[in-house]
Amino acid sequence: MTRGFKEKLGEGGYGTVYKGKLQSGRDAAVKMLSKPKADGQDFMNEVATMGRIHHVNVVGLVGYCVEGTKRALVYDFMPNGSLDKYISTSQEGSPLLSWQRKYDIILGVARGIGYLHRGCDVRILHFDIKPHNILLDENFIPKISDFGLAKLYPTDKSIVTLTAARGTIGYVAPELISRSIGAISYKADVYSFGMLLMEMLDLKRNEVANEEHSSQYFPYYIYDKFNKGKEIVVDEEANDDEKKLARKLSLVALWCIQTNPIQRPSMSKVVEMLEGEVLKVPPQPL
Repeated sequence: MTRGFKEKLGEGGYGTVYKGKLQSGRDAAVKMLSKPKADGQDFMNEVATMGRIHHVNVVGLVGYCVEGTKRALVYDFMPNGSLDKYISTSQEGSPLLSWQRKYDIILGVARGIGYLHRGCDVRILHFDIKPHNILLDENFIPKISDFGLAKLYPTDKSIVTLTAARGTIGYVAPELISRSIGAISYKADVYSFGMLLMEMLDLKRNEVANEEHSSQYFPYYIYDKFNKGKEIVVDEEANDDEKKLARKLSLVALWCIQTNPIQRPSMSKVVEMLEGEVLKVPPQPL
């Protein structure tokens, strides 16, 4: 199916992804788990999660395979790869994505996360929203992928209990870095989405040296610029409409990365904000 694993699409902490072809002739992405837990819990977690999901902005699970200790997940193939390839500028210095395409991708990701939180028969927390885990199909429609860290819990519950941090530094919510983690809500995904949005707008300060504090104090930097009436320059060549869109997206991101989870909007509210026109500046991060 993978032609001897010749064409590698990507590699991460949970395995390597190869391009394959199904017997029907359909292209597929085959994720070989590198270090599955002894009980196969990470593998079964992703299979169980993906089996419940059917949404245009979530990558589709085609099937899975178990052979001895080897485990593979088969997904729809996304010809445009992951979002992280398109965030930077080209060699000529021009953006790789137009403002309209950026907006469409951001809105699609927001809708996908909103579906995970409210649209399934269970509530799904992803816990690893980042550009690398957003795949793009042939029409650049975004698809959320990699559910190895996801947690499922009943829709009538608002929190999930964790005993250890999970996620990627730079995107993980401050409450997940706490020494006493305990109860965590879906607002952790909202924070990660905000940081993804910041990076798409080129507002994310990756040079913060202290990893433990980078997530906790980053909101102050952006809030200070808004509070002082300073222009947040994301594209010097943008026209007036694009600058207006950039400001709106910046405000949405700032709402999402509030340090206090209670201050963050739900993803359904985020979608409303993205589709709306007028937004107010959020309170100073607490």
